[in-house]
Amino acid sequence: MSEDFGGWVELREPELEPGEPTGPQPVVAVVGRPNVGKSTLVNRIIGRRQAVVEDIPGVTRDRVPYDAQWNGRAFTVVDTGGWEPDAKDRAAAIAAQAETAVVTADVVLFVVDAMVGSTDVDEAAVRMLRRSAKPVILVANKADNTAIEMEATALWSLGLGEPFPVSALHGRGSGDLLDAIMAALPEAPKIVENRPRGPRRVALVGRPNVGKSSLLNRFSGEERAVVDAVAGTTVDPVDSLVEIGGETWQLVDTAGLRKRVGKASGTEYYASLRTASAIEAAEVAVVLLDSSEVISEQDQRILTMVVEAGRALVIAFNKWDLVDGDRRYYLDKEIDRELRRIPWAIRLNLSAKTGRAVDKLAPALRKALASWETRIPTAQLNQWLTALVQATPHPVRGGRAPRILFATQAGVAPPRFVLFTTGPLDAGYQRFVERKLREEFGFEGSPIDISVRPRKKLGPGGRGKAHG
Repeated sequence: MSEDFGGWVELREPELEPGEPTGPQPVVAVVGRPNVGKSTLVNRIIGRRQAVVEDIPGVTRDRVPYDAQWNGRAFTVVDTGGWEPDAKDRAAAIAAQAETAVVTADVVLFVVDAMVGSTDVDEAAVRMLRRSAKPVILVANKADNTAIEMEATALWSLGLGEPFPVSALHGRGSGDLLDAIMAALPEAPKIVENRPRGPRRVALVGRPNVGKSSLLNRFSGEERAVVDAVAGTTVDPVDSLVEIGGETWQLVDTAGLRKRVGKASGTEYYASLRTASAIEAAEVAVVLLDSSEVISEQDQRILTMVVEAGRALVIAFNKWDLVDGDRRYYLDKEIDRELRRIPWAIRLNLSAKTGRAVDKLAPALRKALASWETRIPTAQLNQWLTALVQATPHPVRGGRAPRILFATQAGVAPPRFVLFTTGPLDAGYQRFVERKLREEFGFEGSPIDISVRPRKKLGPGGRGKAHG
């Protein structure tokens, strides 16, 4: 709820009934060996296709949390990568993520392929789950018909109690499973609308292997995302609450973008869609560039995605520990040439690996968000604009020069301005107004949008009107 006091809005916590739970949402971890349909089950539980799914093992690699609700109760479901005993290299890191999800969960969904039955890997996973001492619900997935449901009864042999036969793909048995989850979870807080705004949302974006997951792990203080020298390790956006500069932020680590969305295929296509959605859902984007490599065309496309989405922008040149004097000289040249269209973006030089200058990210995020939400009073805006136009009028075109009659700020996040004029403005003059607007009022780290509404020509006996 909120109350308005002379233009100031005071946010208040919603009133709850006595005895209602108000703590954090309970957590359900979904684990199992590779390719048993964990991500498909997660999509079924949350009611939307958000987790990346493909008919090959190893698509999910990190712990990926999603908000879910059932019967008016909210909870968090965590998708994990395939767990395997004695895994090596990247597979070992994926398995470690799954084990961490088990430790931090209130209830574990152990997913088994009902068509295959229990395997040696499943039995090893059961031993791992027993060591965790967490409540476990056994899910017999891919039970698409009654015959497979009957075969799923053999999974009693795993010693985890009654298996729940479901078809995550078709929804068969999912309601009974959700009822069982709610019965096993600690009391969940009720879903309450109009709560005060939570942590600011930050998307970490960039092409593959620029260090997005390393930066997330640096702030979270744990191996929150799988990091590998092989490009393309992250597929699903990884959502984490981390503390930066004494404030809690919601950071989303996204898949590295190699190609345009229209040219990507398979897992990469869906990962690209998720990254675009993460940018849209964010308030500010941190675009990571590899400072040891040349600014590429793909870097430019990612920056364009953020600008066109209208999000605040911080450009972080990562791997600064690998930059020598010669590279620094050429990088300055590249910045002048490749980033000249977005001189307003805040730039940082840091190293996620060593921790160099990562403490500068929080002030940069705050400055970018403050610019993104800046509103200029109409009177102040027009006084400034009148002085600007008198000092530098629009060039004469065809014997006449269009005049700016009035200006207003139509909105924030990002700031949007409308200029009411006697005729169309040259693109160059419009850029001049934007540059001077930034010089006067700042807007560092935020795109701004300026639209022009020329007054219509007078008709016979009519009055001029601006284009709406």
